[in-house]
Amino acid sequence: MNRKTLFLDFDGVLHPTLAQPSALFIHGSRLAEALRPYAVDIVISSSWRFHFSKEDYLAKLPPELAGQVVGATGEAHIGKFARWHEIQQYIKKHRIKEWRALDDSSFEFPSICRELIACDGSIGVASAQLDLISGWLRQAF
Repeated sequence: MNRKTLFLDFDGVLHPTLAQPSALFIHGSRLAEALRPYAVDIVISSSWRFHFSKEDYLAKLPPELAGQVVGATGEAHIGKFARWHEIQQYIKKHRIKEWRALDDSSFEFPSICRELIACDGSIGVASAQLDLISGWLRQAF
């Protein structure tokens, strides 16, 4: 069965882009709470995947969120809409039908990308984005 998949960025989503070390991942528990009632797979699309081991970045997430992580996007794409291309590669490889990307870098996606749930990077994920995610997860596909 193909479950819904959320592609998750870290910087500008789980914490403000310019967060102090003590504020890293401060929104993780809010996201975990919003996802709790739903069956959703999480794929890490954050550039943290290039700088830290999977074990290191998963340890920073709330356990229930880390438990939903099924993978990470692959090699970096160089060029326009890089994040979108990386996600598209993952989608094709894993035959994903229903997905959303929670990201603060709108410029990394085509303007017509209806799957992007954009965050304000100076704040991170807020109620508006959590409501969009919950609404999407409640819909059957």
